[in-house]
Amino acid sequence: MRVIAKGILREFWEIHNDSEEQLKTWYKEASNATWNSPNDIKNEYARASILKDNRVIFNICGNKYRLVAKIQYKRRWVFIRFIGTHSEYDKIDANNI
Repeated sequence: MRVIAKGILREFWEIHNDSEEQLKTWYKEASNATWNSPNDIKNEYARASILKDNRVIFNICGNKYRLVAKIQYKRRWVFIRFIGTHSEYDKIDANNI
């Protein structure tokens, strides 16, 4: 998969240092993945939440942070739509961000 907007992750881990290693690991795993459906993601990330419009919420650092991605399975693209603390996540609409 091609992960779009790695810079968003980098900016986040520069502020939240404890997330750096896990976000780097997530990025590497997502980049090497061959997800064809939400089921493929759930097989790898059992705690991920699948939303409408091919959006997925990944828990980072034991759910301290949340990452919302929009997946285009046929094109093999992962668009990072949001990364933030759990309280910041509570203020957004993950289905529309």
